[in-house]
Amino acid sequence: MTHYIIYFNQQWVGDHSEEWFQSRGPLARAVVAEMKEAGVLIFAAGVDEDLSKAFSANNISGELQFIEGRYSNAPEYLGGFTVVDVSEQESAKFWAGKLAIACGWPQEVRPLHV
Repeated sequence: MTHYIIYFNQQWVGDHSEEWFQSRGPLARAVVAEMKEAGVLIFAAGVDEDLSKAFSANNISGELQFIEGRYSNAPEYLGGFTVVDVSEQESAKFWAGKLAIACGWPQEVRPLHV
């Protein structure tokens, strides 16, 4: 079995009404429940959008530092992710497709090295 991360960056979500977002939650939760029932779900979560809550741990200089705020000011940042354990890439595509349809925005998929 292989672990895959299925994720999206917050900027991929787009601008939508509050009603639109509320309509997507039950659809996404249903896909996660289906993953759980199929025995492939490892973990799924949305990431808090409030960047003021971010902090980083950095040991590049050889001295561990904790810094308030984001480590990088890159324009894109993680919005949410799901980790699945499946037997082949086609299964990862299947679940990513279900999430993309349920959420209404793109999902990127990459194998994890566990």
